Amino acid sequence: MRAITFYEYGSPQVLKCEERPVPTPGAGQVLVRVRACALNAADWHILRADPFLARLAVGLFKPRYNVLGCDLAGVVEAAGPGVTRFKAGDEVMGELGSSNWGAFAEYVCAPEGVLASKPASLGFEEAAAAPLAGVTALQGLRREGRLQAGESVLVNGASGGVGTFAVQLAKALGAKVTAVCSARNQELARSLGADEVIDYSKEDFTRSGQRYDVILAANGYHPLSAYERALAPGGRYVMTGGAGKQMAAALLLGPVRSLGSRKRLGYLTMKSNLDDLEYLRDRLADGSVRSVIDRTYPFEELPQALAYLEEGHARGKVAIHMS
Repeated sequence: MRAITFYEYGSPQVLKCEERPVPTPGAGQVLVRVRACALNAADWHILRADPFLARLAVGLFKPRYNVLGCDLAGVVEAAGPGVTRFKAGDEVMGELGSSNWGAFAEYVCAPEGVLASKPASLGFEEAAAAPLAGVTALQGLRREGRLQAGESVLVNGASGGVGTFAVQLAKALGAKVTAVCSARNQELARSLGADEVIDYSKEDFTRSGQRYDVILAANGYHPLSAYERALAPGGRYVMTGGAGKQMAAALLLGPVRSLGSRKRLGYLTMKSNLDDLEYLRDRLADGSVRSVIDRTYPFEELPQALAYLEEGHARGKVAIHMS
């Protein structure tokens, strides 16, 4: 089988397409023929070991995972011992962040617990684009944001992978949604259900006087104090992505600033959860949520696709089609 591999940290130029043996599923695993996969910021962060402290998790001197790729959709080729939920021929979707990555390959073995059945109405690229970004958005809103119907939500970075799902999921959960994005993405945000759209180049929402019950920061930089100022009493700020400085502030200072305050500020670490994945799958199936795909590349051009994603201008997700 073909796989996109890397053995040293660096730019997408260190990625190589090489032949590898098709793996054999172990106990509790299924072998999936990958029909489509999708890119995430986590892929290039690991590729470049950026930030440097990421090496503590993914390999200090050389990468622990030689095949990147978290999101996938495909067809079960074989089931290992003890598998009860899937059989050969089943179409599945899922994310491998809690296992050994490896979706940038024609075949991969995955624990059955990280996969959900793919609706027949859903294309492989659309299904592959959803798991990591969609579950991150869902957990940011429900688990960390404790969002209730009727509350107000602001999504900063509403046109990115997590942001496009967050706008739709917040709306599906009954919230009033404000999207923050660039001028070129305003119509996209409205088409996803945003009640209000703010062009960040013209207006600083943290100084508008408007207060929000939940702020989900999927991208874009503001100091933690600015986000805190824009929260309503009892409001919750959840950071899911953005600059390293912003991440450090949410991780280290968020809990401190939350002490003795009705406001809560923190960073979301997405955790693989089958219930969340199946909830997202069902919303995709009923049409209340859709995957926004900026570009689709053939498997051979995956390094170029990753370079494009790293530029930071993709609207929604970048998908890979396996021929």
